[in-house]
Amino acid sequence: MSAALILSAMLHAGAALAWWLWPQGWPWWLALVLGNHAVLFAAGCMPRSRLLGPNRTRLSSSAAARGEIALTFDDGPDPEVTPKVLDLLDAHGARASFFCIGERAAAHPALVREIVARGHRVENHSARHPMWFGFYGPMRMAREIALAQAWLTAAAGVAPRYFRAPMGIRNPLLAPVLAHLGLGYVSWSRRGFDAVTDDAERVFERIARGLRAGDIVLLHDGPTPYAGLRSAGAPAVLTVLPRLLSLLAERQWRAVSLPDPDHD
Repeated sequence: MSAALILSAMLHAGAALAWWLWPQGWPWWLALVLGNHAVLFAAGCMPRSRLLGPNRTRLSSSAAARGEIALTFDDGPDPEVTPKVLDLLDAHGARASFFCIGERAAAHPALVREIVARGHRVENHSARHPMWFGFYGPMRMAREIALAQAWLTAAAGVAPRYFRAPMGIRNPLLAPVLAHLGLGYVSWSRRGFDAVTDDAERVFERIARGLRAGDIVLLHDGPTPYAGLRSAGAPAVLTVLPRLLSLLAERQWRAVSLPDPDHD
């Protein structure tokens, strides 16, 4: 259980006791509880926050010293885009982690097996990428993640070790669910917002600006809930990825998959 959840429970219990001892002060106790919920909600909307539980946003310092960058791709697999991403990675000897949506993996199991066969990792990005995942209760979250875990394990032949919430939005109840399912949580340190734009130049600049060894980079190899905001052009990832891989080569950095949660 996250420290935020424990402190929140203690605050609620304290407010209830204070209300019983001094009912006239109810506006203060109510404001305290509402303030607590506001803080938790704000933290849940900040994908890189650690307030709601463990959250890997970067690789370890030793990985950074080795010049490693973790490439991650969300929302696939996609039969049009994912094979092209795999070919680009192969051409540069790069490795990556694919946070797949369970129902898409179940629809394209051969493509999931191909991801693994080429030396990459398959991770859990929920069963159906629900827009309101961050507002689910623990049982509903557990069902969503466990279903994806079953589909992804069946398709990949190996169980995912990480979970990333749809759109990075979560709540304090997620951490104990992931602990029960044996999954680590990971977000990112660099993103190009290719989920909402096909402007490859802007996407590349957002990632490259300030890029450091040890960063976890987020891109997308599948259609996102925001696909309607994009033009009809080719997904930006297919233009950005070769430029990004060339940049890593120039800096003598290496693109890697995420390590196991219990390893460096």
